[in-house]
Amino acid sequence: MPAARSDPPRPPRVAELAHRHREWAESFGSDPERYHRTRPRYPAEMVRDLVDELPGRDVLDVGVGTGIVARQLQTAGCHVLGVDVDARMAQSARRRGVDVEVAPFETWDPAGRTFDAVVAGQTWHWVDPVAGTAKAAEVLRPRGRLAVFWNGGDAPAELVEAFAAVYRRLLPALPMLFTVRSAVDGYRGFLSTAEEAVRQTAGFGEPERRQYPWEQTYTRADWVDQLPTSGFFGQIPPDIAAAVVEGIGDAVDAAGGAFTMRYTTVLVMAERAPTP
Repeated sequence: MPAARSDPPRPPRVAELAHRHREWAESFGSDPERYHRTRPRYPAEMVRDLVDELPGRDVLDVGVGTGIVARQLQTAGCHVLGVDVDARMAQSARRRGVDVEVAPFETWDPAGRTFDAVVAGQTWHWVDPVAGTAKAAEVLRPRGRLAVFWNGGDAPAELVEAFAAVYRRLLPALPMLFTVRSAVDGYRGFLSTAEEAVRQTAGFGEPERRQYPWEQTYTRADWVDQLPTSGFFGQIPPDIAAAVVEGIGDAVDAAGGAFTMRYTTVLVMAERAPTP
């Protein structure tokens, strides 16, 4: 008789509480090479806009992961230091030429160093919004930028419904996965939390929100390859994880074997006030 299986732990449901669930944030390092291979990059236009507005080229990348954001910024001419809680991700980024220090950003010691930008791609919700924004203000130079951003992807409507059906059947304890809504709406809480923390932190101007639309096509193999890099995946039993991969893959096959994801990268940016 198979052993009873408990439901997977529920994910953080409220944006401002996500940082309290570090076990989800630290699950990404279980397969850093897959993460680097499959996770989407960020639009060149956004990177160019950010770099053009900086007073200099020294950047701190919070939650650097495997170096996806850092490498794009290096290509744009920046000098990047990464901070990450996961030593496995840090080592992966170092292999790609990114300097990384391992620590939670809120307690990381800058040792007197300052930067022209503090950035976070797809990671700021794992940082305490109040403590993290205060630390960013501490290490930013006058007119430097805090820039945090997320990729929100919208698959075709019929696939969204098909994916939701798979999650509803296999992961009923994780309703966030089968609530059908636009991806940008899904990040609305993170965006609002980041903006409110900026407004409550001395030294910043009013935060600005920008959107950058772009597209990427995925085959079945492409899409199921990235599924295990989702935060919830490391928290579910292996047999359920395998069934999710199979079900999602079958849904892509039923839609023709490939689909185009419409991404919107949403950026929240705030300027550090000049020294009086």
